[in-house]
Amino acid sequence: MINCLLVDDEPLAMDIIASYLAKVPGFKVVTTCKNALEAFDVLQKEKIDLMFLDIQMPQLNGIEFVKTLKNPPKIIFTTAFRDYAIEGFELNAVDYLLKPISFGRFMKAINKIHRKPEIETISPPEPQPVSSNFEPFLYIKMDKRILKVYLDEIIYIESQKDYVRIVTEEKDVVTKQKISYLEERLPKDKFLRIHRSYIVPINRITAFSTTNIEIDEIELPIGRSYKQFVTDALNF
Repeated sequence: MINCLLVDDEPLAMDIIASYLAKVPGFKVVTTCKNALEAFDVLQKEKIDLMFLDIQMPQLNGIEFVKTLKNPPKIIFTTAFRDYAIEGFELNAVDYLLKPISFGRFMKAINKIHRKPEIETISPPEPQPVSSNFEPFLYIKMDKRILKVYLDEIIYIESQKDYVRIVTEEKDVVTKQKISYLEERLPKDKFLRIHRSYIVPINRITAFSTTNIEIDEIELPIGRSYKQFVTDALNF
């Protein structure tokens, strides 16, 4: 039995990993933690073989946390940011999973646990496949809930100081977050930053000029510093 520890400040993200592990024989979730300090305490008391570790967490991020451990268990990093991949690999992590994590990609990481150390390798993070049976989405905090927002329902995203408004086909989702954070989580081939305050899905653009983007009846400005980037991205 492989004892697992889940560390993530997003409860829903931990629930997904726990549900995946429940389907795989031989793996047991010992406990879950919402930050590195709680995880450190668990590692002193419990026998942990494998830790699923988020990177972006309050107080101490996942990479810095691993660096403080003398004898860390096997690590699978889970994060929404691919920028940390090289650092994760340098720490001899088993794998590096990009959120949202599909069950197929999860199983690919799990299979590496059973490999012999001398042939164990780490694959670079793979983009989530887009197919007829896969709908990419984001988990967004709104009030005291975590909402699932499907990318193909987003009309545009607007920054409002310390908040972001995600306009979708059914509703507006407002979350306390920076637009740059969402920009990093969105697939670059499907979403385009056109202004310091706006991100749009490329496939919804119905017309554009040197100053504006149109999405049906909605007209959004193109920022001066984004003009060349937008025209290049749209092959104009």
